[in-house]
Amino acid sequence: MVERLPPAWLVLGSIASVQSGAAVAKILFEVLPPGAVVWLRLLTSMVLLVLVVRPAVRGHSRTDWLVVLGFGASLALMNWAIYQSFARIPLGIAVTIEFLGPLLIAVLGSRRRLDLVWVVLAGVGVTLLGWDNGELDPVGVAFALLAAAAWASYILLSAATGQRFAGMSGLALASMVGAAGLAPVAVAEAGAALLDWRLVAVGLAVGVLSSVIPYTLELQALRRMPPRVFGILMSLQPAAAALAGMVLLGEFLTPWQWLAVGCVIAASAGATRASGAPGSRGAGRSGAKPSG
Repeated sequence: MVERLPPAWLVLGSIASVQSGAAVAKILFEVLPPGAVVWLRLLTSMVLLVLVVRPAVRGHSRTDWLVVLGFGASLALMNWAIYQSFARIPLGIAVTIEFLGPLLIAVLGSRRRLDLVWVVLAGVGVTLLGWDNGELDPVGVAFALLAAAAWASYILLSAATGQRFAGMSGLALASMVGAAGLAPVAVAEAGAALLDWRLVAVGLAVGVLSSVIPYTLELQALRRMPPRVFGILMSLQPAAAALAGMVLLGEFLTPWQWLAVGCVIAASAGATRASGAPGSRGAGRSGAKPSG
């Protein structure tokens, strides 16, 4: 049935699922700390990837393993930081700031003067985010910026990993690294709450919404859609996050903040179109952010 749907619908369905998962995660923060929720999400995606990919662990050099360890660390940091940001500032604002990471990579990967326009447009968007809202938590903003930096690192390390590991084996191994690295954080933050099967079930549901469903839809879409078009559609993530925050969390952005979201979306889509890069979390948000 999925194969019969237009690929653009699949991408939009993936976006809706990811941001719905982020909203559910934020609701879950009331009873389970962000670190524990993001660990359950990573655990879900790790199980999916390992079962599907069955990565080989032999025949790799020490350098290969260092690269995949760095990949896994950036994956864990990216997810942990954006969930910490979700806990402090509106969903739409957090995702908008986080998108500066892939936007920077797309701009740096192009030699066109037009890319300066996208940089300026993104800068205007970020400035507008706090234009008329002095209550925006600076710690939440800092975590979103950290997630953006980790996402940029993730993109670079993803390329390096892809050169050293066949198919998605590197991503599967990196997801194992990320889940293992965040396990102590989850246990320390949540403690006995992780023994409550109801909370764990909701956390795993977040993983399904944020990882399993998008991962499946995006793979199907990429088989029938040019990567550049896919990347431009994925640039709609900040708007989807803002809508999910409004509908599911009652987080209403100001007109200035909506304008800021629009600026970052336009900058991301423009830079992606110019560079030809996917500019998505395809692996990151589905398999790896398997950013809210």
